[in-house]
Amino acid sequence: MGTWARTGPVVVEVDGSAEALHVVDYAALEAIRSGAELVIAAPYQAHSSFNAMAPGYQPKPPAEFADASLRVAVAHVRHHYGYGLAVTAVSEEGSRLKVLPQIARHARLLVVGRSRTRGPHRLVAAQGNIFLTARTGCPVIVVPLTWKPSVIDRRVAVGIDGTPLSLEAVEFAFRTAADREGDLTVVHAQHAPRHDPDRAGVEHSWVRRADLTVSETLAGWTDEYPEVKVTRFLTARPVVEALVHEGAEVGLVVLGARAGLLPVGDPVTRRAVAAMACPVAIVPHHVTAKERDQRARQVQPATDVVVPTY
Repeated sequence: MGTWARTGPVVVEVDGSAEALHVVDYAALEAIRSGAELVIAAPYQAHSSFNAMAPGYQPKPPAEFADASLRVAVAHVRHHYGYGLAVTAVSEEGSRLKVLPQIARHARLLVVGRSRTRGPHRLVAAQGNIFLTARTGCPVIVVPLTWKPSVIDRRVAVGIDGTPLSLEAVEFAFRTAADREGDLTVVHAQHAPRHDPDRAGVEHSWVRRADLTVSETLAGWTDEYPEVKVTRFLTARPVVEALVHEGAEVGLVVLGARAGLLPVGDPVTRRAVAAMACPVAIVPHHVTAKERDQRARQVQPATDVVVPTY
């Protein structure tokens, strides 16, 4: 079974907004559930903006604003969860895409709030969170700013595609469902042939192949976590639509993403993260040497390329 999971603290980002305290609540509950330390992080830029239309206005220096945000967050945690939870507050100068990976380099989880942006800007924000996942090497959970605890938090869903990209995501999903004493739904979307009464055997074959893919992906994990009830959701819907639909019924959707300095090539994960209304865990997949060798064999150099020499 997998041994990649880390045992460090739970790190959560705050930005000084009142809504960010909902994200702190989510991270605090995760830390309590796992017996981990909670680290509250506040990245800040060195220079504040100046409003020429209000020359008499003196904004608080960014470092002071970050420290004030941390004090509010720590007071919130102490008020709601007492002093049994170990809490550390850290403010550091720099962009969040630089500071958060540094603070969370040994973390088991990084928890961030969902961007308030809409449209294409939300896709950009989703790609930024995938970048954070790749840089930190630990799962990043994106939490809606309106999140509140509910009974569906015990239910977890994971999207799989039958490739190694899903391996760490499945491990994380099983472990999370077990920690929450909840159920797990495995979502696998696959293109199905158009319905035709004369092709019933073909359609049955599609279902059989999809079920085989799920069985191969889950091999060993159901034995490792026998207490987790697993439901298989096989669908011919577009994958993002299927994940969003299932996300309305669960407290967490788990997705895989490639780890590396350039986290590109995960358009499904990016669109799903942008479209979700529930918390989403982005789990990095660390490419093995065997996978790199297989990929290198698949990409053969062309032998009939003509290079003009003018």
